Amino acid sequence: MKLFTLLISSTLFMCLGAKLSAESDRPNILWIIIDDMSANLSCYGETLIQTPHIDKLAENGVKFTKAFVTAPVCSTNRSAFITGMYQTTIGAHQHRSGRGELKINLPDGIRPIPELFQEAGYYTTITGWPNRDRDNIGKTDYNFEWDKAMYDGADWSKRKKGQPFFAQIQLPGGKHRGGDLEGSRRFVERFESIVGPKTDPAKVKLPPYYPRDPILLEDWAAYLDSVRYTDYFVGQIVQRLKEEGDYENTLVLFMTDHGISHARGKQFLYDEGLHVPLVIAGPGIEAGQVRNDLVEHIDIAALSLGLAGIEVPEYMQAKDILSDDYNKRNAIFAARDRCDETVEHMRCLRTQRYKYIRNFLPERPHMQPNRYKDKKDIIIALRTAHEAGTLTEDQDRIFDPTRPKEELYDLKKDPHELNNLAADPAHQKQLLKFRAQLDQWIIDTKDKGSESDAMYDSDMAVYIKSKNVDPEQGKVLSRNIALMRQWAKEGK
Repeated sequence: MKLFTLLISSTLFMCLGAKLSAESDRPNILWIIIDDMSANLSCYGETLIQTPHIDKLAENGVKFTKAFVTAPVCSTNRSAFITGMYQTTIGAHQHRSGRGELKINLPDGIRPIPELFQEAGYYTTITGWPNRDRDNIGKTDYNFEWDKAMYDGADWSKRKKGQPFFAQIQLPGGKHRGGDLEGSRRFVERFESIVGPKTDPAKVKLPPYYPRDPILLEDWAAYLDSVRYTDYFVGQIVQRLKEEGDYENTLVLFMTDHGISHARGKQFLYDEGLHVPLVIAGPGIEAGQVRNDLVEHIDIAALSLGLAGIEVPEYMQAKDILSDDYNKRNAIFAARDRCDETVEHMRCLRTQRYKYIRNFLPERPHMQPNRYKDKKDIIIALRTAHEAGTLTEDQDRIFDPTRPKEELYDLKKDPHELNNLAADPAHQKQLLKFRAQLDQWIIDTKDKGSESDAMYDSDMAVYIKSKNVDPEQGKVLSRNIALMRQWAKEGK
């Protein structure tokens, strides 16, 4: 009997030990998510600056060259990648929505992935950087109602011994440079004291759809310095993992939440707004890989669950792009809807060669009134040049009073998306194909479409009362809201 008891005890101990070992051997998952930044990294071909720490991650893992967000503004795409669902499917596609009396709830059964990590025994955190007291919760910005308990804390150092962690670190990225030259210059001064000499605006090469205006050149140089500053912080994060003994068992994912904040970038469906870097490195990831297939930013939800050995829910639209049975996408999809007070409704698909954009509100200009963007010095400079008649045809197009219902670009011949082929008889076959493909995606994904008047009014009541809106800006905001309502009544 004693021998039997001893054998049972020994077996239980061995099973418990195996369980504990398995738990401690599970990889940590760390997301580094950057605001307002395109793929202007030296490992992606940027030549004016160097980003050695991010480049090192790419060398040690896999770099995706064709990663795209499904929404070119923060709250909508953050709502998407934290659930692994298109924001248009879950009703979170209007920027900063559900903030007023009317709320947005996730459809039944759909859950944020931190909850899934928690249930699997992971310690879940979200923070900014640097987080010196390790107690500050980082940016969430989700458009739906969510339980704050899905995050165990702000920092993984508070976890139990041997417990794996799922962590998100949020960095300001392109937001460091601010919205005006004064703020940009303050940032550059701070940057130089920490990282080194600033980028020379005279050496900046702008896309051809922007003029070589001194304000735009200085802003773009400061933006590149914000990329360098981000790289500096990434180096600090990796160093902390090494010093605390977590590096060898941590999968690091580096990505941005959308492209650069500019006239054709953030908020819009051109590649400047959609194309982002995606780098993953860590245990089990073969070093030196370069993937050129099309992936969507929502895929980070599924691949992160897969890397942790957690079953990916069947409902999830994200794909585990690192799994052995992954079937590569032949197209990616994205949507632009209301941003702040500015009503919009656009959808697009992109293949390796073509971009198709549908403008559901073609009677409105590309540069609709928007308090957030219109007060930026770069937008003011562009408007001034437009009014002075000094822009080229390609540069001036964003100020046209209306837009085409459809846009089609051959990205191989026209990477800057300047020559709309939608009316070209030679491209009608492609146009009809993409039109049908987008229609099917809208149906299959249950795209929620336009926002109700009641929801718009609910959220605008919050915008008007915001502490960040001074009296003068409040007048601008009220005027823009009135215009949106007027245009809607006119059927525009």
